[in-house]
Amino acid sequence: MKTIANTPLNSGILLPEYDRSRLVTRIVHLGFGAFHRAHQGLFTHEMLAKTDSDWGICEVNLFGGESLIQSLCKQDHLYSVAEKGAESTEVKVIGSVTEAMHPAKNGIQAILEKMAEPQVAIVSMTITEKGYCTDPATGKLDKNNPLVQQDLLTPQHPKSALGYIVQALKLRRERGLPPFTVMSCDNVQENGHVAKAAILEFAQSLDAEFRDWIETHVTFPCTMVDRIVPAATPETLSDIATLLGCDDPCAIACEPFRQWVIEDNFVAGRPDWNVAGAEFVADVVPYEEMKLRMLNGSHSFLAYLGYLGGYDHISDTMTDAGYRKAAFDMMMKAQAPSLTMPAGTDLQAYAMLLIERFTNPSLKHRTWQIAMDGSQKIPQRMGGSLKYHLANGTDFSWITTAIAGWMRYVSGIDEAGNEIDVRDPMAEQLRRICDQHGFHVSVVPALLGIEAIFPRELGQNPQVIDAVSRAYQSLLDNGARATVAAL
Repeated sequence: MKTIANTPLNSGILLPEYDRSRLVTRIVHLGFGAFHRAHQGLFTHEMLAKTDSDWGICEVNLFGGESLIQSLCKQDHLYSVAEKGAESTEVKVIGSVTEAMHPAKNGIQAILEKMAEPQVAIVSMTITEKGYCTDPATGKLDKNNPLVQQDLLTPQHPKSALGYIVQALKLRRERGLPPFTVMSCDNVQENGHVAKAAILEFAQSLDAEFRDWIETHVTFPCTMVDRIVPAATPETLSDIATLLGCDDPCAIACEPFRQWVIEDNFVAGRPDWNVAGAEFVADVVPYEEMKLRMLNGSHSFLAYLGYLGGYDHISDTMTDAGYRKAAFDMMMKAQAPSLTMPAGTDLQAYAMLLIERFTNPSLKHRTWQIAMDGSQKIPQRMGGSLKYHLANGTDFSWITTAIAGWMRYVSGIDEAGNEIDVRDPMAEQLRRICDQHGFHVSVVPALLGIEAIFPRELGQNPQVIDAVSRAYQSLLDNGARATVAAL
């Protein structure tokens, strides 16, 4: 296929070199977002090019993204990925998608039937942290979540990803079909375990015997995924259209680097993603913690303090020597010591690679985008390291400065007095607390007191309260740039 939406493409575009007619929908993926398109979709595409495999993907968006699904269907389920290096860009047309569905377009029942088809072996997800409907403090299913409450009342008409998976597994069991593997591809620590715990608790609320069947027969491999994929903007889409020779509303840009570490635990088989560079291992957790703390933790540091400092993009923060040095020190002095890695892992080389990736000027990765959903991210990106330093009596000022930056950010007003569009599941509660205290250091213990974000051992620790308070006061007195430089 040499066209997207029946338009001839420019020369130099890398097209699928395999027979797409051989593909069968063996994976149903929930969340046809930017990251999935540039990561699992692309890994599968490159695996198909190197094998005679027939593993195709049915893409499903459950919330929003209906126009994206419609566009994908119109262009024969093809979409493009632009890998933007510092000096050159390579555009690939991805051919691994076989179908695309949305409840508003196809109906809930049609999606459930697709997930229940005998040949479907994997249901994978990129639904972000909040899609798991868990309480960050306890890790348990949040039964106060409106989606969970609704799905438990009407399980045959689910809205949440958990509800769809549980109902699809129920259909398979009733029909005597084997189960599928549930594979999370989200930046959630021990994502497979999180998905398993939430799904088992959800199923337990419906039928204890069914819950036991899931625990016995369904596998939930953990994964570690890594690739910087900024949200698509009109500018991004325009740039890719120029390179392609036509418009592609499903196009996405990303960095050349990519990594995928997967626990090899699949109940119904899996693709040979390793031929495309994925790594199958027995234990993903060390790699996951390395990435969450060193990459994601420093990303959050740069997002809050960079936004407050007036920087629109991560690459902009890297032009500031203070931010660049602080980010490296955050990785090596605050995060790396807290990790226990397999022998031979070079964390300094990893940190230097991360700084190089953050510096890529071709990637317009907005600080505002990374700053989203901080209440869901901070526990995973900062909590474990903070516990380590408290136990060992070592310096954790980079972590507490990042937390102070988050607190100043969620007030909703930047250093110039402009409104910040804070996107967070807890945004109203956070803003209410900030408004009660104003720009005063008394807000620090109030926010640290939210146990869904900060466990009592951290949020009520005098050392943590003191360190975050000092960093917060510095942000008020000196601003973000000077506070970062002082680190």
